Amino acid sequence: MLAGAATAVGGLGALLAFTGQDSPLRGPFVLFFLLAAPAAAIAAALTGLDPLGRAVASLAGAVAVDMLVAQVLLATHQWSVRGGLVAVSAFSALVLLLVAVRRWRGRSPGRQGW
Repeated sequence: MLAGAATAVGGLGALLAFTGQDSPLRGPFVLFFLLAAPAAAIAAALTGLDPLGRAVASLAGAVAVDMLVAQVLLATHQWSVRGGLVAVSAFSALVLLLVAVRRWRGRSPGRQGW
């Protein structure tokens, strides 16, 4: 239930930012999305760590991804809130897709162990 609430808060924040709605909840919800989306993707990729180590590493990775996206957008003079959200969303989706493909390939019955 907590994961569903976190997804709803992050999704609402991204939706408010993409549509340009003025709301007092827009800022906190967008910040939550910017931390939670890459952190969840990185945590899904770090299967070998214990839970506390995974949480710390994924949160640190999320902050690093956000700062890297901001730096690249500022350096190329393309900064916008929507552009940053798109870049962070694309990174998170790509990492989650790669994790899903890796898990799917690991479960295929015809694969030989190396």
